[in-house]
Amino acid sequence: MTLWVSPDHIRDRFSQAMSAMNQREVPQYGTLLALVASVNHQVLSQSPELHSRLQQGGDLPRLGVERHGAIRVGTPAELAMLRRLFAVMGMFPVGYYDLSEAGVPVHSTAFRPIDDASLRYNPFRVFTSLLRPELIDDPALREQAIAILAERDIFTPEARALVERYERQGGLNQQDAEQFVEQALETFRWHEEATVAVGTYQALSQEHRLIADVVCFRGPHINHLTPRTLDIDAVQQQMSEHGIDPKAVIEGPPRRQCPILLRQTSFKALEEPIRFADAAEGYHSARFGEIEQRGVALTRKGRALYDRLLAKARQTPAADNAAHQAVLQDAFNDFPDDETTLRREKLAFFRYQAVPGVNVTPSQDVESLIGAGALLATPMIYEDFLPISAAGIFQSNLGDAQRDEYQSRSHQAAFEQALGGQVTDEIGLYAEREEASLDQALAALGMSEQPATG
Repeated sequence: MTLWVSPDHIRDRFSQAMSAMNQREVPQYGTLLALVASVNHQVLSQSPELHSRLQQGGDLPRLGVERHGAIRVGTPAELAMLRRLFAVMGMFPVGYYDLSEAGVPVHSTAFRPIDDASLRYNPFRVFTSLLRPELIDDPALREQAIAILAERDIFTPEARALVERYERQGGLNQQDAEQFVEQALETFRWHEEATVAVGTYQALSQEHRLIADVVCFRGPHINHLTPRTLDIDAVQQQMSEHGIDPKAVIEGPPRRQCPILLRQTSFKALEEPIRFADAAEGYHSARFGEIEQRGVALTRKGRALYDRLLAKARQTPAADNAAHQAVLQDAFNDFPDDETTLRREKLAFFRYQAVPGVNVTPSQDVESLIGAGALLATPMIYEDFLPISAAGIFQSNLGDAQRDEYQSRSHQAAFEQALGGQVTDEIGLYAEREEASLDQALAALGMSEQPATG
């Protein structure tokens, strides 16, 4: 009987290889990893309660390996092949993001693991964007971009063959798995040579710098890898001390006692030398460093409240990060900032665990079980992304002269057609995970079904 390597293991190996490659190609990324590790160590040593909670929930080991990457592709065929490639690593498309409303001509999904065990093993995720050439205003330039993209293949023949073998066999052996990681990595590698003449690059860049980044190279190249910090404000403050130039503001919600969703910041894109197809030389900005802090996932009710308060905050321009955070803090005063209220008002998702050795009765509801110490409710980590924040990160690394929005509606159906499958609704996924954890916890307590909430 052939033993297949688990997709979780392949994903773990790939994420490690990706991180090592990025440290070689972008030295400041290594500096960023060291800074984040130092801040995390300090936070955990100063907060034994947080350390104990992460350890008890099985989330402490993932903190050191946690990364997300971002990649941008140009054609439906490239996106569909990426879906198949990521499936080998146990990563599936979750969520649909339309960034055109914020002036970025792409729509996106996140390929990531979806079950609790896989997320604890390694939660590596890749935010993947597909260019929308119909948003290029100049018809001739649009057709030229489509023609350029049609000529390239961003996957090695070996990578394609191994994906097909995985699909045919239902798995890969150890040798094939190692070869798969090596070959898949080639898609994400940086290329110093552009595939177009300098004039074409400049024309596409003038339309939108992201379009030039997607169209003008042999591969899409990973444009950042993002470690997870427990205190993004500390990292933001310390980046300049480590020779890193941070972006102006932290994206997402404000600092809170009970963090919600996702906060992100980055250092500015590198100016990297490139050679054009006509032998001209120049520079291209694409790759940057990013840091994230993840909080609790919100329910639809919680997300509606978040979106309303964020829209309110965005009505007040801020000159710098301090002013921006002050505006956010003021706007988010109406968002409860304690776990009990978030749970009771069904604003956020929680993971439930049984505590052995506590006497319970069948008549007890969830709240009384929690009060008695028989049931532990911990915030469920938000594994996904925020479109406004993603656009803010993209725009801060693409220059100032970018358009505010495209006159375009969301095209999830078109995206899914290009993908070759549907994206999973992320909020529905959190709800399923919460329900399953509660069922399992109650079963462990000897209760066959969920009691009515009092």
